[in-house]
Amino acid sequence: MRQPNETTDRNALALAGLRITVGSLFIIFGQYKVFGTQFTLHGGFEFWINLFLQSGAAYPIAVPLLRRLVLPHATLIAFLVAYGELAIGTALVFGILVRTASVFGLILMLSLLLSSNYPSSGYPGGRQLWQYFGASLNHSVLALCFLCFIIGRSDERLSLRRLVAKFKWKWDVS
Repeated sequence: MRQPNETTDRNALALAGLRITVGSLFIIFGQYKVFGTQFTLHGGFEFWINLFLQSGAAYPIAVPLLRRLVLPHATLIAFLVAYGELAIGTALVFGILVRTASVFGLILMLSLLLSSNYPSSGYPGGRQLWQYFGASLNHSVLALCFLCFIIGRSDERLSLRRLVAKFKWKWDVS
């Protein structure tokens, strides 16, 4: 029979593993944008926003925002996205400011969901509820991960915050 602490520890370890994996993905997403110039300075971000608008991938509620706010400030927002993804990833991998990073990650995923995951009108027989969920899997799954990191204690294990607290406690006791 398992002890309650063993189950809690396994869950904390699993959540920390998920946090580190999602963080690693965001470091990958952010690093090529930060260290390359195609996304930020050479129209990569603007290209994608225009593609979302032209293909009908943006939810109708997001279209005016994309046209009137995002496109006129595309370079600035591209830099915010690039450095934001890198910061989110770094915070998650190291287990520091996890909840704060997760709030920003959730906002980013919801923004991307509304900007790029509207099921096209090409579905025969109109849109069904499952089509909205199916079209959004690439962003909604990560959004749910961020929600778990906000609610849970994913920084309990394998985190710099926990390591520093442990060494600080040992230093204070001595």
